[in-house]
Amino acid sequence: MKVHAVTVCPDRVDVVVGVDETGTMRTSSVPGLADRALRVLPSLEMHWCDNPSGRPFAEEIADTEVPHLFEHVIMEIMALSGSPRTLKGKTRWDFKRDGKGVFRVSVEYDDDLVCLGSIKLANQVMQHLLGAGDAPDVVAETARLRSLRARQAS
Repeated sequence: MKVHAVTVCPDRVDVVVGVDETGTMRTSSVPGLADRALRVLPSLEMHWCDNPSGRPFAEEIADTEVPHLFEHVIMEIMALSGSPRTLKGKTRWDFKRDGKGVFRVSVEYDDDLVCLGSIKLANQVMQHLLGAGDAPDVVAETARLRSLRARQAS
């Protein structure tokens, strides 16, 4: 999974994510990925997800698009960094328009710097979950993101 572009809009941040044909498109194709994701971010289990099957995200995480998990990881990191849990995210794709493996992830934000930092940290988490890198220190990094929020309020 690779982040190709990030665009800050007035009400959301749009992220273009690519999963190449040799890469992993679905979480179910990586053994243990869902369990590892819940170990890194246990509160993902409580996420609500508007999906066609009506499954809670704790079930959806086992077999969903990798960029959809990325969306939820971003939203959880933002929440751990002080953003309201009422913010929403969305993952879309149009392979005919954008090409196979290109996804568009959009997330609402209350603080653009916290959102951008959350996207960066979520990308590091995803690389770890997909087997390409060490687990980042989510507790330390979300504390750093919270401190950005505090500095802006001053």
